[in-house]
Amino acid sequence: MSVPELDFASAERLLEASDFLDCRLVWSSNVVYLAQLRSPDGQTFAAIYKPRKGERPLWDFPDGTLYLREVAAYRFARMLGWPLIPPTVIRDGPDGVGALQVFIRHDPSSHFFVQREDPALVPALQRMVLFDYVANNADRKGGHCLLDTDGRLWGIDHGLCFHAEYKLRTVMWDWAGDPIPQAWLDELRAVRDRLRAPADAEAKRFLELLAPDEEAALVRRIEAILRDGRFPLPGPHRSYPWPLV
Repeated sequence: MSVPELDFASAERLLEASDFLDCRLVWSSNVVYLAQLRSPDGQTFAAIYKPRKGERPLWDFPDGTLYLREVAAYRFARMLGWPLIPPTVIRDGPDGVGALQVFIRHDPSSHFFVQREDPALVPALQRMVLFDYVANNADRKGGHCLLDTDGRLWGIDHGLCFHAEYKLRTVMWDWAGDPIPQAWLDELRAVRDRLRAPADAEAKRFLELLAPDEEAALVRRIEAILRDGRFPLPGPHRSYPWPLV
């Protein structure tokens, strides 16, 4: 399955309805599987499966929440309209409940440090910077920016997002302090307003994955970037992940 061939809602339904055929363990600090799935109509496709039970305990993130943060990042990106995050759902799989995400075929050698040299990719990378600040991404490595075979940029690995305390760690500081285009600020403002609207079903579906203090901190970060109007600067703490790629 190639995501551009479907709308995102259809891709979510396929992830939820398809059967697991095979799961192969891939290298990661947490348990991650490259899964093969078969849809009800017999279509086969690849997906990344991250079970809750395979999460390594972290002192600063509640146990068993990383897979929920993967799904929350996808839902938040859908509300914004950027960046592109592969369709991600909560699924019960061979190793228990976890996050299931469409696998994006890409060239692993084309990571952020290569992509930033292409002017055509800079706007998508800059929007990813804004997303990471607002979502409080504590782990944006260069290899988490995927360029698919059609030249679209995707972001992956968002299990360390949405903490209530500021934890932004990223390799993407190239535009720190530069002005943010007004259109992107307007989109952030619109999402902030939606988060406050009790009748917004999509916002409620996203917020149900966050704790109340995480929701409040998310709104504060949006308001801070709206006031400043510039790409974020590195903070006083460790601002880079490790490894960088």
